[in-house]
Amino acid sequence: MKPHTALLPPALLLDRLLENWLLEDIGRGDRTTQALISPGTRQAVWIAKETGVIAGLPIAARVFYLLNQSTEFKPLVEDGKAVEKGQTIAQIQGAYDALLTGERVALNLAMRLSGIATMTRHYVEKIEDLPAQLVDTRKTTPGLRVLEKYATQVGGAMNHRMGLDDAVMLKDNHIVAAGGIGNAIAQVRAQIPYPLTVEVETENLEMVQEALEHGADIIMLDNMPLEMMCQAVKMIRSTNNRIKIEASGNVTLTTLRAIAETGVDFISSSAPITRSTWLDLSMKFKL
Repeated sequence: MKPHTALLPPALLLDRLLENWLLEDIGRGDRTTQALISPGTRQAVWIAKETGVIAGLPIAARVFYLLNQSTEFKPLVEDGKAVEKGQTIAQIQGAYDALLTGERVALNLAMRLSGIATMTRHYVEKIEDLPAQLVDTRKTTPGLRVLEKYATQVGGAMNHRMGLDDAVMLKDNHIVAAGGIGNAIAQVRAQIPYPLTVEVETENLEMVQEALEHGADIIMLDNMPLEMMCQAVKMIRSTNNRIKIEASGNVTLTTLRAIAETGVDFISSSAPITRSTWLDLSMKFKL
C-alpha cells in the first residue's frame, strides 16, 4: 500500500466537537448510570465483532478523557491496522460512571470511522501497484467531515480539499455562470490568493483543450468513457506534463482499476464515505 500519514485534528477542534456530541447524548444527565452506579473504578475491553480496519481509537480515548481525566484508554492496535473478529482492540480503566456515560459516543465514532477506513482500504488495494492515488470528496456527513476524512487517510487514501477555501474547483455550474472555462479561469485568477490552485471539471475533449489553453493547474475528467479518458490523458501529457489529472464519476470497485490504468494521477470517489457500513465494535466490562 502507498505510504500515507493520517493526521488527527488538533485537540482544540476535536474537543469542541466531542463536547457537543456528548451533550447531545447526555442531555440533563445519564439517568440510568446516576441511579444505579456507585463511585468506583472498573476495567473494560473493546472487542471487534467483525473483520476490518480500525480507525478512531485516539478519538474514543478523548471522549472518556473529557468525562474523567483519570481514565486510562490503551489501544492495543494502531489506527489503520486490520483486525479479526473477536480481537481485543483496547483496554480501559476508569471511573465506572465515565465509562458507561461515554460508551455510546465513543463506540459510535469508532464504528463509523472504522467502517470508512475498511471500505477505503478495499478501494486502495485495487490500485496499490499503480501510480494513481485514491482521494476522497466533500460528500461527508455535516459535522463529521474532519473525522471522516481522517478515516479515509487511515484507510490509505489522500484527502481532496477539506472545504471551499482550500482550492478553486470550477464545476459545470460555475462554468455556465461565467460564460465558459476561459472566462471562469480569468476571473478567479484575478481574485484568489497565491498559492491556491485552479481545477477545472471537464466532460469532453473540447473542454479539456479549453482548460489547457487557459492554464488550469488540475484537470478533472468527469464521467468520461474510458476511451475518451485515455485520449484526454494523452492530450494533457503531450501539452503540459506538470498538469495533474483527476478522474471522477462512476468510480466503483469494479471500474476503479481500469480508470487507474488510463494514467490519471488521482481518482476521486465519495464511495468510501457514503457507501460504507459501520464496523461492529463492543465494550465489555471485566468481571
